[in-house]
Order: sequence, then C-alpha cells, then structure tokens
Amino acid sequence: MKLIKYMLAGMLFGIIMIKSEAASWYRIQEMFRFQSFHMYGIIGTAVVLGIIAVMLIKKFNIKDIAGNPILFHHKERAYFKYAFGGAIFGLGWALTGACPGPMFVNLGSGYAGMAIVILGALLGTFLYGVIKNNLPH
Repeated sequence: MKLIKYMLAGMLFGIIMIKSEAASWYRIQEMFRFQSFHMYGIIGTAVVLGIIAVMLIKKFNIKDIAGNPILFHHKERAYFKYAFGGAIFGLGWALTGACPGPMFVNLGSGYAGMAIVILGALLGTFLYGVIKNNLPH
C-alpha cells in the first residue's frame, strides 16, 4: 500500500508522456532533424518551470516531504565535462529515440524493442560505475 502513490505517479507520468507525444520515437527524430518545434516546446516549458520551481524553493525555503531543507550545491563550472556528457546522452537519445523516461513508458506501451534499449542503458550505467574512479571528475 505504501508504494501505491508511486505507482499512480508513474502511471500519470506515462499517460502524460504518451498523450503529449513526448515518448514518440517519431517526434524525437523530428526534433533531432530540426523538422518540428514540438519537442523543443515541451523541453523549453520544462526548463522554464524548473527554473521557476528552484527560485520559489530558494525564496520561500521550502522543505522536502520529510521536513528537511532542500539544498542546492554549486559545482565548479566544468563546461567541457557537461558538454561531453551531454553529447554522449544526446547521441544515445538520437540513436534510440528515447531518453530514460520514455524508455520505460514505451516498454509499458508494448514496444518490446525498448527492453534492449533499457538493457543498454543499464549496462552503460554499470560500466560507468566500474570505471568512474579512473575518470577525471
């Protein structure tokens, strides 16, 4: 029973992803080919809402569900690292037609081929964990 709220949130997320076509492989390919504004509009809206949410959290010292303060840690400005990591993420996104959220939404929608994409993502995450101590951070 404790997990039901997470299951409901996941189902709502999946429904929104499908209905907005944000999980559509075709929409994602259109975005990477600069053929449609649809996905840029969704992503841009999410970025703006995220900025507003962070500003409100900081301004009103909003606490998390357990009553702990929400902290934002400022890291050094490592633009090359972020650009390199973003390029790897974007390449995987373009090749598979899905980022982490839509991978599971598409699998739940019956696209069995997404299981291979999910396994690849899990393998990549595992490999990163194995070699992360040898990488420059």
